Order: sequence, then structure tokens, then C-alpha cells
Amino acid sequence: MTGAETCVDLHVKALDDRVVERARTRGLDALVYAPHYTRLPEIRARAAQHSTDDLLVVPGREVFTGTWHDRRHILAVDPDEPIPDFVTFDGALAALDEQDAAVLVPHPGFAGISLGAADVTQHADTIHAAETHNAKLLPYQNRRARRIARETGLQGFGSSYAHLCGTVGEAWTAFDRPIDDAGDLVAALSEGAERRVVRRRGVVGRARGLTEFVHLGYENTWGKVNRVLLSGMEATHPGHVAYGGQFDDVRVY
Repeated sequence: MTGAETCVDLHVKALDDRVVERARTRGLDALVYAPHYTRLPEIRARAAQHSTDDLLVVPGREVFTGTWHDRRHILAVDPDEPIPDFVTFDGALAALDEQDAAVLVPHPGFAGISLGAADVTQHADTIHAAETHNAKLLPYQNRRARRIARETGLQGFGSSYAHLCGTVGEAWTAFDRPIDDAGDLVAALSEGAERRVVRRRGVVGRARGLTEFVHLGYENTWGKVNRVLLSGMEATHPGHVAYGGQFDDVRVY
């Protein structure tokens, strides 16, 4: 990325050739790929596979802390080591504090699954930014997110939060510096680099956001039942053999 400004969609869930083409068409320079329930080595491999000379794909992990009924999400950009879901909030933050990742708050205040103003204020020394526009959310929800960022003094960021290809690039963050690799992006976030949060406007964009919102309803109902009841243990469950018992002292299941 060699321009004076670098455009980054800081949170997408989908990644394939169509997503890469959509991102390039939308003028993005980079995106953060952070799928649900996927271990870090697989995320890193897919990010490397789909990075091109024109588009940098940075690995990320949206960690689900707490239980299903009391969970708070944290978005780690380019974490060094795997962290499972379903660990305590403090346990996840402590693990991230030992890494060089940027720690972000996705969709603050949303649906009882996100950090609120009190959480963000309490942990502001380990959090680098809070999302202030999410293309998937409704206008009043994004207004609340902006208020939380403003009240806590955190820098904002924007993302499409795209689970569907068509939503990629509906919102993004434009940094005032070149970003050539994952380390550059982590530095821009952790150093509080100047940025603009940008979103596409119009009927088509709003329709894409509503489609994503409906998809969220599916994911939190039948999709959850399919994963938990029919598929067995999540790949990112702290009891999975891949974690070697490392998180047994902070797991909630």
C-alpha cells in the first residue's frame, strides 16, 4: 500500500475469490478476516492464500468471552497465539495483553453480546479502538456505538462486518498512512493513527445491511443449534485438544 491513505475493512467473516474481487472493486487496500469458531492457524493460512499485491488480508479473531448467555466479544487483529472462545473476559484480555495484537471492541452495546460503556472504560488501557459504524447494524445501534466511543475517549473504526460477499466494503476505515503488512495495521491501531470512518450511503447499501441483519438472526438460531448440538465441540472450545489445557483455569465450559 503506497498511497497517502489506506482503506481497510476492519472486520469481515467471509473470504474467497469473490470477496477479494469485491474488496478491490470497492477500492479497499486491506481487510481483516476474523471468522467465527475458526482456529488461528487456519485463519492465517486463508489470509495468506488470499492476499495479493493489491489487497492485504490480515488475520483476526473475534473471541467470544463468557457463556452463551453472558458473552462479550473482543476483536484481536493479528494475534500472535491462539485464544479459544468461552473463556472469561479477564482471561482473554490477559492473554491478549501478552501479545502484539491490536484489541478492538466490535459492535459496542449491541444485543447484550458486546462491551458497554462501563466495560470499555474499565479496560481502556488494553483496548485500542471501538467500532463506530457497522454496516450490518441499524442506524440507532450505530449512534449508540458512536456515543460509547465518544464517552470513553477511544478512537473509532468502521467495518462491513460482512458475512455475505456483497456487503464487503459497505463501511471501512481510512488511515492517514501507508499500511503494507499486518504489523503496520496493528501499529496504526495501537498508536491511535489519524483515520476517517467511511460508509457507503443509499438504498442498495441499506438493503445489503438489512440482508446481513436477517442473516444474523439465522446464525443466532438454527446456525447455533447446528454448530453446538449437531456438530459436537466447537473448534475454538477451550477444551479442544488443540489448546492443550492451556486455558483450563479461565474456561467457562
